[in-house]
Formats: sequence, structure tokens, C-alpha cells
Amino acid sequence: MPENKYVRLASVHDAAALVRLNREFNGVEMSMAEVEQSLMQANELVAVAILNEELVGFACAQSFSSFCYHELQGEITEMYVEEGARRRGLASQILVFLEKELTGRGVTTIKIVTGSSNQTAIQTYEKSAFIQKDRVILEKKAALHKLE
Repeated sequence: MPENKYVRLASVHDAAALVRLNREFNGVEMSMAEVEQSLMQANELVAVAILNEELVGFACAQSFSSFCYHELQGEITEMYVEEGARRRGLASQILVFLEKELTGRGVTTIKIVTGSSNQTAIQTYEKSAFIQKDRVILEKKAALHKLE
């Protein structure tokens, strides 16, 4: 029997599955209410991958403008497909879907960040015509400062 697989935008009805997948992805525990609120209010695009009517993956993307560039910029910030659903082309489908959504918003350049040791993800992104750039990402926890 052929697999039924597709990608669509997430809705609040996907909150329970997104809570589970996000916990698997990064260990962060979000409540259903937090996920529902985020899906309703955020400017973020959340795409979900469906395999045989089960939500098995997601990716998040954002578009933004900056005075530094003439064009609208896009970034795919997170992507996860659960272990049992990998190697079926779902990640590539998610990338194509988000690229269409972002370009529909006027985005001309899309960036994606992944760990330098995540060779499987890098190969997937390169198959979708993403090109590795020589960049370093630095991160720190922001200290809370009161504005006076």
C-alpha cells in the first residue's frame, strides 16, 4: 500500500503532536496552551509533515526585513522529523513547502542553520540547493537589564 505523505501549515489542532515532537527534538516541554497561542499569534510559519495521517515532523520559518538589505529575508529556524519517518523525503517536502510560502511573502533569500556535525541534515539541505557558507554562530544567554 503506498504511503500517504504531505506537508501543510500547522493549526491549533496540531498542538498535542507538536508538543510531543518538540520534546523529542530539543527536550523543551511546552504546554498545549503555549503551542496553540504561538500558532495563533506568531508571525512564524510552522509546517507539519503528515505520514499516513499521522503528524511526524515540523519545521519553523520566519521572514523579516532589515535596513541592511533591499529584499525581505527568510530563515528556517527549526526542523525535525521523527526517527521512524525519516528517509522518506519528508524533510525535502517540508523545505519545498516552506520555500514556496516564504517566496509568496516576498522573500528572496532563505537561510537555514544546523549543527556542523549534523551531516544528514546538511546533505538534505544541499539536495534542496542550499549552499554552505563560511560563518560562525555565537550564542549566549541574555542578561536581564532594566530600562531606565
